[in-house]
Amino acid sequence: MHYQFDWRVVAEPSAWLHALAITLGYAAGTIVVGMAIGVICGSLLLSRRWWLRGPAAAYVQFFRCTPSMVQIIWFYYALPILTGFTLSSWVAAGLGLTLYMGAFCSEIFRGGIISIERGQWNAARALGMAHMRMMRHVILPQAMRRMVPPFVNQCILQLKNTSLLYVVAVPDLMYTSYELTSQTYRPLEVYTFVALVYLVILFPVTMMAKRLEVKVQR
Repeated sequence: MHYQFDWRVVAEPSAWLHALAITLGYAAGTIVVGMAIGVICGSLLLSRRWWLRGPAAAYVQFFRCTPSMVQIIWFYYALPILTGFTLSSWVAAGLGLTLYMGAFCSEIFRGGIISIERGQWNAARALGMAHMRMMRHVILPQAMRRMVPPFVNQCILQLKNTSLLYVVAVPDLMYTSYELTSQTYRPLEVYTFVALVYLVILFPVTMMAKRLEVKVQR
């Protein structure tokens, strides 16, 4: 096999920069909102009131146990059929990725809180601390250190999940790759280049995640 690579097919800086901006924008937006959802739903999962805990658990389990691609497609195609309310491809994709991120962040937050030893809770109560003060000064500072590595790892996965935006024609890196491949018939060059772009972005973040894990273990 004598395949001749032609890297000139990926030499379109403006198209790639636009696609990269969309990819990073979606990643940043869905991560920030997803983390906020995670804190809220994670707190509800810890509630003793079943009517608060139940809906939060249902949401988390649904979005954790179904593929994010299916969720994006459902919001874009199925929701208008069922409700008559149409979402643009940009909103549908963002909503699917955000709720997916929120579900995983909810479990990370809940797991971080319950990982704190019961002795810490009992000691705070013995000092007469109210629940909110105990959470603020005793539990959360310790739990946050343990949450940071899994939060960073989930952020890495979320950036890779943005590659699913192409299914509803949002012009991210993968959709731009698909379009360029259909024009040039050079999938090896195009997708290899995209893989390198993701590697350049994510490799420093993964190294940072490893350093954070080492610090937490000390």
